[in-house]
Amino acid sequence: MAERRPTVSAPVTANFPAATVVTGCGVAIFHVATNRVVLCSHPDYPGMFFLPKGRKDVGETTENAAQREGFEESGYRNRVLPLPFAQRQPNPAADASTGTDWLFSEPIYTQLMPLRSDVQYILHWYIAETLSPDDEAALSSGTTATYKAPPPYPAHLSLPARVERDPQGYEPAHHQNTGVDDEERKYNSSLVDVDEAIRRLSEGTVMGRNVIGLPQADVVRRGKAAIGYRFNREKIA
Repeated sequence: MAERRPTVSAPVTANFPAATVVTGCGVAIFHVATNRVVLCSHPDYPGMFFLPKGRKDVGETTENAAQREGFEESGYRNRVLPLPFAQRQPNPAADASTGTDWLFSEPIYTQLMPLRSDVQYILHWYIAETLSPDDEAALSSGTTATYKAPPPYPAHLSLPARVERDPQGYEPAHHQNTGVDDEERKYNSSLVDVDEAIRRLSEGTVMGRNVIGLPQADVVRRGKAAIGYRFNREKIA
């Protein structure tokens, strides 16, 4: 059976004063070494699966918001992973001498959804990775449920070399009670095989409807492809 995919929307013109728009950020968190991705669920909605996401705070970048929301809703510390994918933002700071001018830490996907009849939701999706044992230890001192921004992905670290920093059998830390409210603290989350996560997101329903899963399955699918391309290109180099 052919994979179900969301329709790519045509460009639109719309106008939103600040009081009528909310910017949100979400993230697909991959453990590259084991080809798994973080998937969340809610006990009140059996059969529905989702990626962590939430609203950007005032003054916060969308990249940092995605990382923070990923931690708060899933309990997995993460950082945005620079990846190769088609995008249209200018890149004046690109330096070909570093060999990383083909990698981007931009949203891989954006959704427009009505939050209410009078409020527009703009949701940016990023691809991130779980942290290495050393980075996890540096951020987990003190209260482990407290969010701390991770260090950025090292500019000169290849993805194959990054994977080698995870010891054989390493399981990324899964922190508990990281949700910011009672509802978020109900969420369950775990690392799931990437293809299985795509299937669950594509097939999950609430009251017979797939209300959120198809676009999120596409986020994971695109992240998987970009990670695979970067890994194989750097492995050959």
